[in-house]
Amino acid sequence: MVNQKIAAKFKTFSTSLRCPLCKESLELVQYKSLLCSNRHTYDISKHGYVNMLNHSAKSRYSKTLYKAREKIIMESELFDPLHDKISAVIHDYFANSSTTSLMLDAGCGEGSHLKKILEQSRIGTMTGVGVDISKAAIEQAAKNYKDEIWLVGDLARSPLADQSFKMILNLFSPSNYKEFKRILSSKGLIIKVVPRSGHLKEMRKSLYGSNEKSFYKNDEIVSLFRKHFTLTDTIHVTDVRKMDESKLPYLAQMSPLSWDSNQAAIHSFISRNSSHVTIDADILIGINK
Repeated sequence: MVNQKIAAKFKTFSTSLRCPLCKESLELVQYKSLLCSNRHTYDISKHGYVNMLNHSAKSRYSKTLYKAREKIIMESELFDPLHDKISAVIHDYFANSSTTSLMLDAGCGEGSHLKKILEQSRIGTMTGVGVDISKAAIEQAAKNYKDEIWLVGDLARSPLADQSFKMILNLFSPSNYKEFKRILSSKGLIIKVVPRSGHLKEMRKSLYGSNEKSFYKNDEIVSLFRKHFTLTDTIHVTDVRKMDESKLPYLAQMSPLSWDSNQAAIHSFISRNSSHVTIDADILIGINK
């Protein structure tokens, strides 16, 4: 049975959603389903999310990875400097707003980044919406974080209405700028986080050594961002944190860096003498033209 509070939340924000099949508007019916005029129906699950994906999605991202992400993001301080900078930008931008608005986390995974940033930005009029193509990720998000709206969806065929969001987050995740521009309101804020060359360098060195995979440049990503949005600021975040050694296996599990690495290299990273880990990223701040 659908929680009435969750259903009411979907009713409030249903005008910000659209059918991904026919692009018609949606309305909540019987406090359990979203329905469009062409009778396409999307049920609210017992956990409180809606699956709006109309095709199967294959991915190497697993439940184990999302559990590990939650452990690192919520129980360690590794990403705190990043969250602090993003939250400050959001607070400054929306502090004087008295109208209810929506923040989209595009490619939200299990939702932990969105939850932390919402809490720290302290914007009472802002509701978070997380969209990810992974059902496992969204189910985990919906179980853990009840105040947000969670959708299984494809950003290429987004279930979100035109100009319905005042802000988009896109953290360490692929972008679909055409859809972002459609969804984001005029003068709306977009924050994209991209890794720099030193990001997780300790893990890269352990897994790949001097192999070319240990190096990373974000120049092309930044250039593409500038073509679609007015880049108002770039914030560099570089920080080295000493992590509890018990968290290192979770860090390895949550990172795609380990996918093509052998177990010996992963073990070398987990069991090394130092537990210091580097976060190195650019926060791109943009405004919808």
